[in-house]
Amino acid sequence: MLSFKRCLSILLFLFFAAASNAQQSTPITLKELLNLADKKAPELLTDSAAILIRQSQAAETRSNWLPNLRLNYQADIGTSNNTTGPYFGFGIIPSSSGGIHNTSVTTAVGDNLGIAALDWEIYNFGKYGAENKVANSDIKVEQNQFAQSKFQLQAFTISNYLQLLRLQDFLNIQYRNIQRNQQIRRSIESLAKSGVRAGVDTSIAEAELSKARLNYIELKNQFKQQQLQLSVVTGLPYQSIVPDTTVEATLINQPSAYLFNPDTSNHPLINFYRSVYQNNLQRETLVKKLYNPKISLEAAAWGRGSSVNTSGQYNDVSSGYGFQRGNYLVGLGISYNLFDLRRRQLKLRTQKASTNYALKKLEEEQQLLAVSASQADVEMQTSLERLKEIPNQLKAANDGYRQKLSLYKNGLTDIVDLDAALNILYRAETDFMQAKYNYANALFQKAITQNQVNTVLNFLK
Repeated sequence: MLSFKRCLSILLFLFFAAASNAQQSTPITLKELLNLADKKAPELLTDSAAILIRQSQAAETRSNWLPNLRLNYQADIGTSNNTTGPYFGFGIIPSSSGGIHNTSVTTAVGDNLGIAALDWEIYNFGKYGAENKVANSDIKVEQNQFAQSKFQLQAFTISNYLQLLRLQDFLNIQYRNIQRNQQIRRSIESLAKSGVRAGVDTSIAEAELSKARLNYIELKNQFKQQQLQLSVVTGLPYQSIVPDTTVEATLINQPSAYLFNPDTSNHPLINFYRSVYQNNLQRETLVKKLYNPKISLEAAAWGRGSSVNTSGQYNDVSSGYGFQRGNYLVGLGISYNLFDLRRRQLKLRTQKASTNYALKKLEEEQQLLAVSASQADVEMQTSLERLKEIPNQLKAANDGYRQKLSLYKNGLTDIVDLDAALNILYRAETDFMQAKYNYANALFQKAITQNQVNTVLNFLK
């Protein structure tokens, strides 16, 4: 019977443990989180829409070569009482007929006019081609900016994921610290009741336990804040973002994880600044061609009617409606403004300054990436050295704490020495946690700087 009850108790325990685990969030891998960020991040959706704008603008630019074909018609009634003489046209000219009478005539005239006019800039010595190249270059810049945003989002997601992992480790350390303080308090209470220890030790232990609990509460808040940061870019409920705690150990156990060559030829940051520089070069070419001569084809056909006949007699107003004469005119013209030489020089000087700035930004980014890679290498090597040494510190601190606890229970040391040993153990555990985080962070910083994130991700499940 006892055996049956024991088996039943074990089965019930396993059932409740399984149910409890089922309710907990399944850890999400870094790869899964990056994939979600790539699809759900609001800033990427915005940047992808900006590409469509540039593509529409390029399509608009490609249509600049289209001619202007204007159709005009008007039917009028009024006087034709003018004198002959030249003039400059200012806006709308009411009438262009000359004087045909010696005296002023105010008789109403009816007339109509229909015109089809073609104006086509058929050749401008490369201006259309330069405009199209600039428009295509604008698309390239926008696409590279989108790739840069994805790259920066990837770096942001990795950094926050590693911070979340660090806080998870810190929470585990703090939880163990609370358990140790509870153990110390129980020992003190037992010793105080038997008169071996003074009651003041209980108060000190209670204060240390309360401090450990407050630290745990603060860490939980930081953990949730980090979850919220990742929730924004992935669209996941923040409670479900639980890190995979095997990441650091997996990377540390891969001695070749950091042995990769930099991919600087296809780096998103370099590509963006390179495309901006190329875009400015294309704009220089456009400025050079913007003020070139223009060859235009001009053509017009028109019909006209008037109630005034060829002898200058004013007939019925209605006789002026309907075309009585028709004409056409075709011409090929070239135009060039000599003062455009100076305008071109000034505009080209401004554009060259902008091109030089873009080149300096490109060189600056290349130097920053090189420095960042060197810094990541140094930090990674330092982290490896820490990881080799810290186990010694951790073992010594753990042994020291156990010895102090045993001595305290036997009345051979005081609460101050025991708390000091506990703090040394706590610091050793946090140092070990920080060393693991520093290594993983340095490794990913190197991978990000050298555009080899996927190489490192392949080591993770």
